Amino acid sequence: MDDFFEIFRLNMKFYREQRKISQSQLAIGADCTNGLIGQIEAGTTKPSFDRIISIAAALKIHPADLFLRNASTTVLEAKDKLRKKLLPQIEEFIEKEM
Repeated sequence: MDDFFEIFRLNMKFYREQRKISQSQLAIGADCTNGLIGQIEAGTTKPSFDRIISIAAALKIHPADLFLRNASTTVLEAKDKLRKKLLPQIEEFIEKEM
């Protein structure tokens, strides 16, 4: 059960940062306190079902997106793969062309 909460809180923070909104802005959109958003992200408070729905609505995502995967890890893994593949090719191109 704690694994789902960990995924939820990391995804919540990821989607909030991706949309470039503060904890306060998310709290306003989800009709809760800034402190509650901070506590959820810190892992010290678990949201109710209704709060999960309101947070997802404020983030403009489906509530399931907060549980399906760790979005931040998925993005980081994709970025890492791209760096490993593309950086050597870019460096080679720069050496040849410059």
